[in-house]
Amino acid sequence: MTDSKKSPPDISQKGQSRGLPQNQDQKWAPAITRKSGTRSGTMVQITLNAVLAALAHGEPHILCTQQLFKTQNAPLENKLEGVKPETDKREADSVAEKLISALPYGVFDPHHHRTFEIGIRDWVSRQTRVALGYVEQLYTFGDRGRERGVGDQLEIGDNHVISVGYLALAQKLAPVKVDDARWRDWYLFFPWEDWRKGEPKNLSADILPALKRWCGDVHDPSESDLRLQRIKIAFGYGEIGWEEERILERYELMYEAGLVAEAHHNDEGGNSCGPLLETSISGLAMASDHRRIVATAISRLRGKLKYRPVIFEMMGDEFTLLHLQKSVEAIIGFQTHKQNFRRSVESTGLVLRTGNVSSEMGGRPAALFKVNRSALKDRAASRLVLPRLKQSPVFTL
Repeated sequence: MTDSKKSPPDISQKGQSRGLPQNQDQKWAPAITRKSGTRSGTMVQITLNAVLAALAHGEPHILCTQQLFKTQNAPLENKLEGVKPETDKREADSVAEKLISALPYGVFDPHHHRTFEIGIRDWVSRQTRVALGYVEQLYTFGDRGRERGVGDQLEIGDNHVISVGYLALAQKLAPVKVDDARWRDWYLFFPWEDWRKGEPKNLSADILPALKRWCGDVHDPSESDLRLQRIKIAFGYGEIGWEEERILERYELMYEAGLVAEAHHNDEGGNSCGPLLETSISGLAMASDHRRIVATAISRLRGKLKYRPVIFEMMGDEFTLLHLQKSVEAIIGFQTHKQNFRRSVESTGLVLRTGNVSSEMGGRPAALFKVNRSALKDRAASRLVLPRLKQSPVFTL
């Protein structure tokens, strides 16, 4: 995994924002290799995905593109009792198209991209006109069938798609200069993850009861017990309580239980799927497995805050300690103890007083700080203590 903060490559601005570039002077051949051990003609294609995160108005955002996605109008059984699926206004008799959020992504082409990182910087700039700064490689995603919903855009046919995911951080929401790209609050996709105002209502009211019923859906007692133990660990029923880094485990449990729209992708229908359950309970759906990629990125960022101060890659030139605290809380989804947080930050030597003050919050002017870049370089392993109370859901499993 490589951390870097490079200038984006000099690339052509021609091309459309959603699909392959339309510059006819360039011949972009997809990077396809034969997959060994499979039926003749099955290929592996490499794509690149970016989760670009930034903070605005005290909320964490990710950069998304908008993608047309086919949906079947026949309703599926709703695993979340009492929740009516949202319907698209352009509903047709059998199949409709609707816009759905996706991550910036594109095919890796070794003829034009010397490295994966150059490739993802290129694709993000082409699709959103936003240049990446801090970037690190996240994970490789290669589950069979994960390309459903993006096949038409990438022209991959029946090929198997492997995606190399990247986490990128920005200090502010860069202006988006294309119509089908926008910044979105990441808690729209994961509403059960935001504990800053207490336990999210959808946890004990809907999600955990549904997961408990899922445990009873199997006749094998050992399998039922295994499911229950996984839920208890992921959702904070142990001695430690809720752990923010376990966001991916929680999402995947909800996926297995059929509580998120992506779980209902139609295996036979190419890029079609059942009704997208875009509710305040299960969160907005995303194309393909992009929500899983985002969960992986949030988990990485939340965990990394504790052993490496990457939060400063998301802060401006000057900030108050309260602004820094609120920024950390927005990412981890929890409130921290104000005085203990302040002492933790100042004791690391990672911030310096600028001599300026801010009165934006009202009341007494607050001292402004800046990042101590020399200390940041020397203390890459310095950790921030995030003091908070142990919390667990109120629902009894």
